[in-house]
Amino acid sequence: MKALEDGRVRPEGIDLVFLNYRVEETFFRQLCFQEFDVSELSLSSYVLTLNQDDPPFIAVPVFPSRFFRHQSMYINKNSGIEKPSDLRSKRIGIPEYQMTAAVWQRGIMEEDFGVPVTEVEFFTGAIEPSLTERKAKVSHSLPPGVKVHAINPGKNLSQMLEDGEIDAIFSASKPSSVDRCQNCTYLFPDFKLVEADYYKRTKIFPIMHVVAIKRSVYEANPWIARTLQKAFGEALKVGYEALRARSALRYMLPWLEEHVRETETLMGDVDFWKDGFQENKHVIDKFLEYSHKQGLAKRRFQAHELFAPNTLESFVL
Repeated sequence: MKALEDGRVRPEGIDLVFLNYRVEETFFRQLCFQEFDVSELSLSSYVLTLNQDDPPFIAVPVFPSRFFRHQSMYINKNSGIEKPSDLRSKRIGIPEYQMTAAVWQRGIMEEDFGVPVTEVEFFTGAIEPSLTERKAKVSHSLPPGVKVHAINPGKNLSQMLEDGEIDAIFSASKPSSVDRCQNCTYLFPDFKLVEADYYKRTKIFPIMHVVAIKRSVYEANPWIARTLQKAFGEALKVGYEALRARSALRYMLPWLEEHVRETETLMGDVDFWKDGFQENKHVIDKFLEYSHKQGLAKRRFQAHELFAPNTLESFVL
């Protein structure tokens, strides 16, 4: 995103006005009011908009946020959880049922560890007392057997985990109780090894966000989808250059070179952060499988249905 924000990359034929908001504000304003011609969107929320008779957005296969999510599952050790399968019959806090991270986490827990969504109880609400409750910005239903409860006003999931009122939290951010409470910790203490093994087995680097165009804007100017895709590809190259610069550290990590080398050894030394449809079809397919099975997508969408048709083929920049 940075090269598009500072103008080093300019999409051809588009006068881009870059508004840099936190994603929570961007998602709220776009999903509720459709304020922007183009925006970053939660993958899960975007898929939910496809349930509508007249979907308001269409995406390009550009993925500005990706994250292995085993490391974002937390437990209270006093709940008797020694291995992932022990989550059966437990109480799990999540900011909101439809959030992308939780869709991935629930899918992985069921597929890899035998914990179906119907065998746990979910509690939704704010992670911290300083945060407001996250309400679903796009309506959705729940499948039979899935139990979801809103926590009481004044409560927050982080404190509830520390107090033993819930047994685990699936989230995107780390609850503060994990840093202050000796009983609150990671479900996977060795999450780096677990996530590396997950990638080796599946070749999935989970996608969190997509770039979406307001459908009315796209239909009036179909060419902008391909032009934006090209511009994001150029900006991604700039991002790689900064990551691999060695004359001075571009990021505040003293062993940045070793981090990059380790990542390239596992995921590929050219483009471990890949955009493009064909390169990511298997990742999108898996997410759509989870979304439908968890009662969010109204049908099992096919990966190509998410994206502008003129962005499905890869091209060399």
